[in-house]
Amino acid sequence: MEAEKLTISVPEAGKRYFGLCRNSAYAAAERGDIPTIRIGRLLRVPVKALEQMLEQPRKTEAA
Repeated sequence: MEAEKLTISVPEAGKRYFGLCRNSAYAAAERGDIPTIRIGRLLRVPVKALEQMLEQPRKTEAA
């Protein structure tokens, strides 16, 4: 049995949770739509933070 990963790459998070391509995933991370942590030069997505963010209803801006 493989242990659940605590962090995943930005492209993997974008594809798995949002169906995004690599460039779109990095753009979403840059905007803050995908939570990230930086370890040296490595950018990773904490799985728990992303799943918690998705569980919370997000207020949208009024038009």
